[in-house]
Amino acid sequence: MDNIVLFVDDEVHILSSIKRAVFEEKFKSLFASSAKEALEIMEKNDVSVVVADMKMPKMDGLTFLKIVKETRPEIIRMVLSGYTVLPQVLAAINQADIFKFITKPWDMEEDLLGAVRQAVDYYNLYKERDRLKETLQHRNVTYQKVLRDMEVKLAMYKKI
Repeated sequence: MDNIVLFVDDEVHILSSIKRAVFEEKFKSLFASSAKEALEIMEKNDVSVVVADMKMPKMDGLTFLKIVKETRPEIIRMVLSGYTVLPQVLAAINQADIFKFITKPWDMEEDLLGAVRQAVDYYNLYKERDRLKETLQHRNVTYQKVLRDMEVKLAMYKKI
């Protein structure tokens, strides 16, 4: 499964640092320097995970992540922010259903990449669950049809 992780931060040096760190990861990485640009990228790509900064000009991270939750609820949402005022952290977690909140500065391997890998795995598990559920529903419909056909044949046989 080809996963896409979208990183959104208005600070170019943060995005550059992340680009270098995710170069050899198994997921595809996309980068946006604004929430507006991120929404445009999401229209054209099947994004699995979004990692967004909280403090961005024009549209803040919370507003952006709430839009993502409303329009693409299957996408795993994460926050990467140096802004750690508790009410805003709680608002992000509760209103945008955040998977992880990572504070800056972070350890690239342990904090950021570890959390992103977990988010990708979580996304894949949910997609697999949905696929299995759909398969099961399809099989149930098929088995019900077979049972109805057998009941009709049995009823016809009893009449003979």
